[in-house]
Formats: sequence, structure tokens, C-alpha cells
Amino acid sequence: MLDPVLFEEHAAANGKRVGVATLNAEKSLNALTLDMIRLLDARLSIWDRDDGIAAVLLRGAGDKAFCAGGDVRGLREALLDSPAYPNAQAVDFFSEEYALDYRIHCYRKPLIVWGNGIVMGGGLGLMAGASHRVATPATRIAMPEITIGLYPDVGGSWFLQRMPGKLGLFLGLTGAPLNAHDALICNLADHVVAADGYFALLSRLLAADWSGDAHDHARVSALLGAMEDEARDALPDSPVARNLAAVHRLMNKGELSAVAAALRDTAFEDPWLAQAAKTFAHGSPTSAAVTWETLRRAKHLSLAEALRMELILSVNFCDKPDFREGVRALLVDKDRQPDWRFKTLTQIEDAWVDSHFDSPWRAGEHPLAALQ
Repeated sequence: MLDPVLFEEHAAANGKRVGVATLNAEKSLNALTLDMIRLLDARLSIWDRDDGIAAVLLRGAGDKAFCAGGDVRGLREALLDSPAYPNAQAVDFFSEEYALDYRIHCYRKPLIVWGNGIVMGGGLGLMAGASHRVATPATRIAMPEITIGLYPDVGGSWFLQRMPGKLGLFLGLTGAPLNAHDALICNLADHVVAADGYFALLSRLLAADWSGDAHDHARVSALLGAMEDEARDALPDSPVARNLAAVHRLMNKGELSAVAAALRDTAFEDPWLAQAAKTFAHGSPTSAAVTWETLRRAKHLSLAEALRMELILSVNFCDKPDFREGVRALLVDKDRQPDWRFKTLTQIEDAWVDSHFDSPWRAGEHPLAALQ
């Protein structure tokens, strides 16, 4: 049986070492399991305290994906096996995943994510908080949770707010895909280098003049900047750049019903916008309504507060039908015909949306209470 995460330490300059962690589930596009989350979190903690480790590099096995998200098929099976609320496996999975995401956001040393290929859902949660986020021309990013009856989690309520205009809301509601150029504009990537540049990156990291202090972050930025200059002609055309003003107008309607009407009634000439509108129309109305409310409530939250809110949301989504049905339709039976509990937004009452924010824990007992 393959180790789900591989760890290596490579000798670098000045007696330092570079730690490399590889998500090792290529057949599932490196989808995150609870075992992978626990292994990665434990090793990142060790490396953070080790003065000999100068930097950490995180990547996925194979060329197709860094990480295609969480193992939602496995989670659905657990939910079907145990109807208890809150579901223990859901609590463990999401709380430990979000704690790992938080660790990455707060990591003291340079943490470089090689975001080549597919980066979706939980994979974006790992990438978004890294100090140095590297995309390639092969990078494809999305938060398509509306298609499986979920919402943009793994810190999405926090980082979607930090995009130009209403772009974060648009991505959360439509699951629209992003390429590497888009990722730069959306503040989800810091550098775009050649798709075959991984070993060149590792070589330069090993040769860097590490000092073991805050200047090491600047050293990583400089070497990635040099690699980016070498790959400048590989930067793809950006659907986000050409549609940013249109996206803002679409989303800046004040109410979700007006946004939905605009997505439904506009004859889009741009294929990226047209596909986004179709995805929204086919997605879970509950997911759309909760995503809208989540971003409203999270506008002024800290990252820790946002993750605590998201854990409540995720546990409640697991207890309601759309998530299980969405995963069935898209990933299990693959008929792509989900039978959502509510077929339209007009059927959804405020109380139904609000129920997703009701905590199953008493004050002080939240599993992520320790996050600052």
C-alpha cells in the first residue's frame, strides 16, 4: 500500500535542509483523506519547529493535479452509514482539514505550493494560505461546491472576500474555473512558471543562500521571480481580466434573486460567462443561498472566525440532503441529474438558510476554539 503522503528532506546551502511533502494519491488526483490531512499537519508542525529546515515545498504526485479537493465520496459513504448529528467523521475531517489550512496560513517559514494541474476545493485550501503559491500554464483552479450541494469552504469565506470587485462572490456562486493568469488577478497565485519547472525550482531552493530568518521569504520570492521571467511567454489569456467589469455588474445587484435573474436572462457572448451561468442554474439553490449569506456574514471576520463558522456550516450541510445528493449525481452514479431538496431559490425561506449557521456545540466546545 502506498504511503498517502511522502516526505523528504534535501540538503541545502549553509547546512540547512528543504522539506518536500508530496500528496501521493495520483489515481484520485491527490484528493485529501483524513489520513493525508493528519500526516501533513503533523510533519508541517515538526518542520516548523526544526531550525535546520529552511523552507517547505508541497506538491502533488503526477502531472494532472496538485489536489482535486477533499475525498467527498468517502465522506458521503460515512454519512450514509451513520445518520447521527453531528456526524463524527464529518467533524473530524473538516475540523482537522481547517486546522491544517490555518497552520499553512500562519506558517513561519517559506512554504511553497507547486500548484500544477487541477487545484480544486480542499486543494485550494492548501494552496491559498501558502507564503509562495506557484501556478503553471497547466493550472486549473475552481471552487465548484455548488455542483455538489456544498459551499466554498476551506477558508473560502475569507479569501473570496479578498478579490477584486465582486469576483469572489461570482466564483463561489458559479464555480467558474480559473487558469494561471486568472489566479494572479484573483490573489490565488503569486508566480507563474513553466509546467516542467518543478525540478528547476527544487534545485534553486537547494542552492539558495539560506539565513534562517525573515529574509528567506524574500529569497524564495526572488528565485521564483527569476523563473517567472523565464516563462513569461507561457502566461495564458485571462477570462477574468476580460470580464472583470461584467462580473462586477452581474454580482452587484444587492439581492441574490436579482443576481440569479441576471445570470438567467443575460445572453452571454463570452463562453466563460455563459458556462458559469449554466453551472449556477444547474447547481443547488440551497448552496447558492447559503453561499450568499456566508459571504455577507464573513465580510469582517478574521480567518480563525471564518473557519469556525465554516466548520458549523460543513457539519450542517452533511446533515442535510443536498450534499449527499450532489456527490451521488456528480461522482457516484454520474448521471448529473441531482434532485435538490428545493428546486428554485424562491422556495427557500430565511429560516432554512439560517439553520445552516446553528452551531451543534455549546460555547467554548467548538473544535476550532483554540484558533486565534
